[in-house]
Formats: sequence, C-alpha cells, structure tokens
Amino acid sequence: MAKKDPFSSLRIPEFRWFLAMRLFIVLAWSMQFVLIEWEVYRITKDPLSLGLIGLMEIIPAISMALFAGHIVDQNEKKGLLIKCFSGLATISALLCLLVHPNFIDSFSKNTILYGIYALVFVGGIIRAFLIPSVFSLLGLIIPKKEQPNAATWSSSTWQVAAVIGPALAGFTIGWFGVFWSLVFVVFCVIMALIVLTQIERKPILNPKIGEPIFKSLKEGLSFVFQNKTILNAISLDMFAVLFGGAVALLPIFAQDILKVGSEGFGILRAAPAIGGLITMLVATSIPLHQKAGKKLLLAVFGFGVCIIVFGLSTNFWLSVIALFLSGVTDGISVVIRQTILQIYTPDHMRGRVSSVNSIFVGSSNELGAFESGLASKIMGVVPAVVFGGMMTLGIVGVTAVASPKFRELDIEKDLETI
Repeated sequence: MAKKDPFSSLRIPEFRWFLAMRLFIVLAWSMQFVLIEWEVYRITKDPLSLGLIGLMEIIPAISMALFAGHIVDQNEKKGLLIKCFSGLATISALLCLLVHPNFIDSFSKNTILYGIYALVFVGGIIRAFLIPSVFSLLGLIIPKKEQPNAATWSSSTWQVAAVIGPALAGFTIGWFGVFWSLVFVVFCVIMALIVLTQIERKPILNPKIGEPIFKSLKEGLSFVFQNKTILNAISLDMFAVLFGGAVALLPIFAQDILKVGSEGFGILRAAPAIGGLITMLVATSIPLHQKAGKKLLLAVFGFGVCIIVFGLSTNFWLSVIALFLSGVTDGISVVIRQTILQIYTPDHMRGRVSSVNSIFVGSSNELGAFESGLASKIMGVVPAVVFGGMMTLGIVGVTAVASPKFRELDIEKDLETI
C-alpha cells in the first residue's frame, strides 16, 4: 500500500488561508476567554462568577444553534463569517473599554461585571453562527478523500492557537495588564477578517433553498439522531467535557491552591493545549481513524483519569503534567470526532449538523464551566474536580457497553467505499 502524504491537504492554497484564518480567530477567542476569567475573578473572588461566564455564553449558543445551522445551510459561508468576525471585533473593543483604568475608576464593580456578562452573552449569539460557518466552509474547500487529513490539520491549528492564547494571556496580564492584552485580541480578529478575504466565495449546495425553517431543523435533527456513529461520538465528548470542566477553575487553583500567580496560571492554562497540539501533529503522520471507536473510548477514559489526578494534586508541576496528559487524550478525541463529522455529514447538511454538534460538544465547554463553578460552590473546589473526573469514567463505561457497533468503528474501511 502506498504511503500516505501527511501534507496532502496543505497543498490546496485556500486551505492554507483557511488555517491562517482559524489560527487568528481561535487565538483571539482563547485569549479573550482567559482574560475575562481573570478579570471577573479579580473583581468578585467568587468561583460561581467563573461559572456564570460560561452560562452567559451557553444560553444564546444553545438557544440559537439550530436556527443558526438552518441559516448557514441556506446562505453563502464567507459572507456569514465576515459578519461574525466584525461582530467579534466590536465585542472585543467594548471589552477593552470596560477594563480600561479610567472606566474602572468611574463605575462600580457591579456595572463592569454586568457589562462583561452582557458582552459574553452577545458573543454567544455570534458563536452560534460562527462555528457551523467555519465547519461548512472547510467541507467546501477540501475534497472528500482529503478530509481526514484536513480535519487533523484544522484541529492542530486550533490547538496551536489554544496553546499560544492562554499562555500569552497569562503572561501579558502580568506584563501589560488586561486592557492591552484585549487590544491584541482585537488585532487578531481583524487579521482573521483580512485573511478570510483570500478565500473565494463558495456555491450554496443545499438543494432546498427557501425550505421552511421548522422542516429544515427537523431534517437536521433526524439525521443526527438516526446516524448512530455521529450521535455516539458527539454524546461521548459532550459528557466528558461537561463533567471534566476543571479548566474553568484554574484561576482558583493558580491564585488560592497552588499559589503561582498569573504566570503560573498561563502555564496551567496552556498545558492541556500543548499536549493536544503534540497529539495532533503526530496524528498528521500516524492517522487515528483506524479502529477509531476503540481509540476514542480509550482517549476519553484517559482524560477522566487525568482530571482526577489534577484535582488531587497540590504540587504545581504534577498539576501541569496531569493537564498536559489530559490535553494528549483530548487531542485524540478531537481529531477522531472532527473526522467522523466531516466524513459522515452530507455537504448540504453541514450547517445543521455542526449546530447540533455545537449544542452537544461546543456549548458543553461553557456548561461544564458552569457545572464546575456550581459544584465547587456546593462541594468545594477539589471534590468538584474529582467528582467530574469520576463521572467521565462512568460515561465511557456506559458507552462502551451500550454501543458495541461504535466500539468497532473503523473510518479507514468506510473511506474505501466512498
């Protein structure tokens, strides 16, 4: 059998522009979330306030997701992304204003806090349209046979930004302050917008333009729930992220438990992303889609173990290692899940399927943040993290027993029939 080219999808010029666009926007997003976490906890010193950040984003993201998926499938993707990026740039600029020293001196802490929550809420609305637009655009740029390789590179690019973003945010808080860090976030969003202009507009492949929205949404939901491969993949990841949301509590671990300050916070926040990045770069040469079902189950199980170790650790470097390994296992999960979604989703339904995925998985990051914040308020920070890791292990066990066909999933064999 001929050796596969690990750089095959990178030979497509528009895909390289797509990766640059994704790098800038995820860098901005990941930095901004960390900066907001830090500022909100500095103002309140309340772990529940960190959970509320996630809740403020999850409410619009979930409530708008299906509608957004319908809109994405009915419209041209590049134009939608231009609107999304413009909205994100505006939100980031307003956040700069809220955290500016002159503004802080002029208004109460509650006013600033509610302003931050309001902007996060609006960002959740934009995110509902952004995620399916990006997912759909990728499918239009890359031929079907190249999509496993492209999904790996796309996930790797996301992980690169997720490595740089939190670490950079942690360091720049100490070096320049939150305000100038957010100014850089605005710059990154504008760069994403500029890079996007290098990608040509793509045709709308949906044969049912003008279809009534409720009929369209019903079709999208029916497809996901009838396709057990997609349903199991996103359900497994959803519960793992929901109960393994320890990352949302990192400001508490950095400031109050490990006592390592903003620079230590940046290292902790970047550790899982570094692990995921290494995994994804390796995956470009060693594909993970052979025996994908078993690999996904083992990866999520390992993720749960790492979360438990992190929760129990009182040593900074042990905590860093646990988070790093959680990133390795999560990286495997992300690559496999993204490949499953790209391969098994028809072109004309990508917006709706991605929206359902964002409800199951993407939004579970923020819902997991709220769950972690609420659980830590009730149980205490450490018991809440350990509880989440144990629940993750339980979900893996149930899925492995209840879905024997999913255990035997092999994307490599399915690709041979396409």
